[in-house]
Amino acid sequence: MVVLRHSTKDMVLAGMGIALVFVATLINIKLPIGQGGLIHLGNVPLFLFAILFGKKTGAIVGSFGMGLFDLMGGWTPWAPATFMIVGLMGYTVGLVAERNDSTVGYVLAVVLACVIKVAGYYVAEALIYGNWVQPVLSIPGNLMQIGVAALIVLPMAGTLKKALKR
Repeated sequence: MVVLRHSTKDMVLAGMGIALVFVATLINIKLPIGQGGLIHLGNVPLFLFAILFGKKTGAIVGSFGMGLFDLMGGWTPWAPATFMIVGLMGYTVGLVAERNDSTVGYVLAVVLACVIKVAGYYVAEALIYGNWVQPVLSIPGNLMQIGVAALIVLPMAGTLKKALKR
């Protein structure tokens, strides 16, 4: 039997993160190109929680926050892919930030998350729609989404991390 042990603090942080990612993903613009897709702010709390609280929290917050959005927001076919892709993004950002707790580390983490997002959603869209060319049109939106999140998160991540250590 596997017993998972999590502190109340860990569970509360994960719940808050999931809620923030979900709500921030609700703030979105539907793209008129490709098969659709969204530009949203859900990556902002995802990246912050991963940087501040680590890879496990990042994975949980990303998977469940954006996966729940897909289920509730009419993007149901995307939910399994989102769960895996965004969970991997959160885990990767948290892992890199744990190993290199600096601005350079945070930038590298976001760049890796961008690669995961672009590649992951390219494959997911190709599989969902059966077309390996059409997903190219979704790449600019995915890049913009991560770029906007990076512009918001990177200037404040270090300061927030220092504040939490006090």
